[in-house]
Amino acid sequence: MKFKLIFTLLVSAVASIANAQRPVPDHEKTKGGELTIQPINHATMVLTYQHKNIYVDPVGGAEAFKGEPAPDMILITDIHGDHLDPKTIDAVNTKHAILVVPQAVADKLPNADKSKLVVLKNGESTTKFDIGITAIPMYNLPESPTAFHTKGRGNGYVLTFGGKKVYISGDTADIPEMRALTGIDIAFVCMNLPYTMDVKTAASGVLAFKPKVVYPYHYRGQDTGEFKKLVNAGDKNIDVRLRDWYAK
Repeated sequence: MKFKLIFTLLVSAVASIANAQRPVPDHEKTKGGELTIQPINHATMVLTYQHKNIYVDPVGGAEAFKGEPAPDMILITDIHGDHLDPKTIDAVNTKHAILVVPQAVADKLPNADKSKLVVLKNGESTTKFDIGITAIPMYNLPESPTAFHTKGRGNGYVLTFGGKKVYISGDTADIPEMRALTGIDIAFVCMNLPYTMDVKTAASGVLAFKPKVVYPYHYRGQDTGEFKKLVNAGDKNIDVRLRDWYAK
């Protein structure tokens, strides 16, 4: 009994250390209950709603998710290694998680359980665990066959939790499809050159579709303080939340 107690305390301590390296999670109220937002690193996060856990672009191995509950859904935006890591999926997936992916990602997961694989093209939608999921284009401008991100290959996503709409940009430029979004409550918007947008362009895009809350993410090497300044100069009512997605 004493050994079991000591073991439990050690596990708890390890989890606490891992969690201490991450930003404190945010909690948002929805009509269906609380949505918890836990940044992990770069483009990776965990969203929890109605006791269901969504891993977005899980990379970094099992170590990156210490202390986090197992995923019920894994959402992947693109084929690049900072979004798709089959070894991490294998490490964190308890075999019951649904994988929501674009076709290009599915092609790189030949051993995935097809009954757990949901493939969405840009513009397609589905509902899982009472969560609405719509695939949104993500691509570079100007469009080119040799661009880092070509139109139709990857997915951004709009998720609907109890009436609250959450936009995850994936790797995109300031594209018309993003600027045309409406009713977005929370947005995660990328910014890093030369792969996506610079700070000024990302701020311009955000001011076009005006989410209530925006998190800059996938921003390695960019000045998120300047992003906040630009967004709030254009619209002081947008809640720009700066979190350290690169904490060690």
